[in-house]
Amino acid sequence: MLNQSEHMLEKLAFIPEKPGIYLFKDEKGRILYVGKAKVLKNRVRSYFQKASGLDERKTAMMKGVADLEYTVTGNELEALILEANLIKQYKPRYNILLRDDKSYPYLKLTLNEKWPRLEVVRRVLRDGARYFGPYVPAGAMWKTLSFIRDNYSIPSCRYSLEKRLRPCIQYQIKKCSAPCSGEIDHAWYMQRIREIELLLSGKNAKLLKELQKKMQKSSEELRYEEAAALRDRIIALQAVSESQNIVSPELGDADVIGLFKGDDVAVFKLLFIRNGIMTGTRDFEQKNIRAEKDSYLFRNFIEQFYSREIFPPSGLFCSRMPEDAAEISEWLTKRRGSAVRIVAPSRGIRRRLVEMAEENAKEVLRGRRYEPEAEVTQEVALLLGMKKAPESIGGFDISNITGQSAVGAFVFWENGQFNKSFYRHIRMDSLKGPDDYAMMREMIRRTFKSAEAGPDKSEAQRPDKPIIPDLIIIDGGREHLNAALAVFGQQNIAAVQVIGLAKDPDRVFLENQDEPLLIEDSRPASLLLRRIRDEAHRFAVTWHRKLRAKKVFESALDSIYGLGRQRRFALLEHFGSIEAIKKASADDIANLKGFTKKLAQKILTDLNTQGKRKEEQL
Repeated sequence: MLNQSEHMLEKLAFIPEKPGIYLFKDEKGRILYVGKAKVLKNRVRSYFQKASGLDERKTAMMKGVADLEYTVTGNELEALILEANLIKQYKPRYNILLRDDKSYPYLKLTLNEKWPRLEVVRRVLRDGARYFGPYVPAGAMWKTLSFIRDNYSIPSCRYSLEKRLRPCIQYQIKKCSAPCSGEIDHAWYMQRIREIELLLSGKNAKLLKELQKKMQKSSEELRYEEAAALRDRIIALQAVSESQNIVSPELGDADVIGLFKGDDVAVFKLLFIRNGIMTGTRDFEQKNIRAEKDSYLFRNFIEQFYSREIFPPSGLFCSRMPEDAAEISEWLTKRRGSAVRIVAPSRGIRRRLVEMAEENAKEVLRGRRYEPEAEVTQEVALLLGMKKAPESIGGFDISNITGQSAVGAFVFWENGQFNKSFYRHIRMDSLKGPDDYAMMREMIRRTFKSAEAGPDKSEAQRPDKPIIPDLIIIDGGREHLNAALAVFGQQNIAAVQVIGLAKDPDRVFLENQDEPLLIEDSRPASLLLRRIRDEAHRFAVTWHRKLRAKKVFESALDSIYGLGRQRRFALLEHFGSIEAIKKASADDIANLKGFTKKLAQKILTDLNTQGKRKEEQL
């Protein structure tokens, strides 16, 4: 055995011979690795045996292991599910992680409602609606949605269609048939919904045939305007059909997964096929995979990818069979609600699709190797006079207009890409006035309040405990840099390089140098520093604009206590505007359903008070 504490040896002696999951922790209690086992005792003890044959990554891990924790499960399937959830939650440093924080859009046809409509969602529920997707990238989805709304006039609002309402402007511009008006034939509406369902299901030929019959019939019955509208819809539908990448209708719903490995990196290429149509593709890179078997990599990828808000298809076609394929299939079957098969096809169109995915994965890896990440970070270290190349880089920026809706933003870059699970944005409501330096100090203080520096600061910890990167970029000049350095000095964080990066021209300000460095060239190091600075700026400005837009569209009624959404809607529907409500009497408001004289008086008082405050501010 390796040299371990008596506490560890005692735990090893009592591990049961049952299935479950195990967690290795360091001396601070942080989780280094999550694994599962059919027999916990055998698997965990194997890590501590001299002849275990661990690879470099796990050998390095075991040097930092100070404690272990395990959970016994009823069977291997429960262990697999628990392992996937814990990896997703803790993102342990020594697990091979899937660096992907994106959610994927679906089109939801609400067949569970009397008047179905089409929505864009990023989560699939078992609610009686029908879901189509995912669409990756989303461009094809928006194009299809635009076609449907232009040609089928279904509602795009979120109002209840069960109650009669006055038709809105969407009806006036012929973008909605206004079922809320109570004047639409339900059978006619549902026929249009059926056509939409056929279109999204990839049954375009059947839909075109039906529309052509209707057009012919309308023409024969001398209903030429209706026939012309059907003709235009047929032409538009044919254009949409041509843009769809139809693979093979008999494939139904399937995900095709191809793998290509380099020395210490693997690329997975995923092809999404729904109703025989390829709706999109994605590629994923996994690092530190040296000595890992393909079957383990497939199991690890499937486990992490489908543990998120992804609705599994009925078939997974893989270039290699994953470990524990039976348990994974059973788990995905439970998530889907119907059978999910995992196969490694050897012939036919399925095999050709797998080979295509593998070839694309190879091309992705080849394209990413042209500029080794280590060389770029070494160049950054040389440029900034750092002793060691930074493995992680953070960026800060502040966005506000004369102190209004002020926000701070932090972004995080590591291993050649941005890790959005460590992004932060913070509102500066407590600070008054346009003081960028005070805002920068506050942003840094609050971001790193619970973080820890040290030799393991690159570890992927839990999202609620941000880590301090090796290099921090402050969007700004000398004064912004000094504001940041003051906070790091107060918090005794010295093991990190902090620079200021100003724009127009692009200049780097260093703590111990009077003159800035110009980096307006196209060297990889300069491009990387500017890219991280610009990402922090983008993140800050985007959220600042959202807050400003929210304020613009906030109604004066929103801040009145006791006035719910339905009552606000009733007031605006009856009076038409805030100004008209102000001019109404308390009796006029109290006569509305659900209002009292006391509430009416409160509404008028609060609206008038808000008006006086705005005048004082002006």
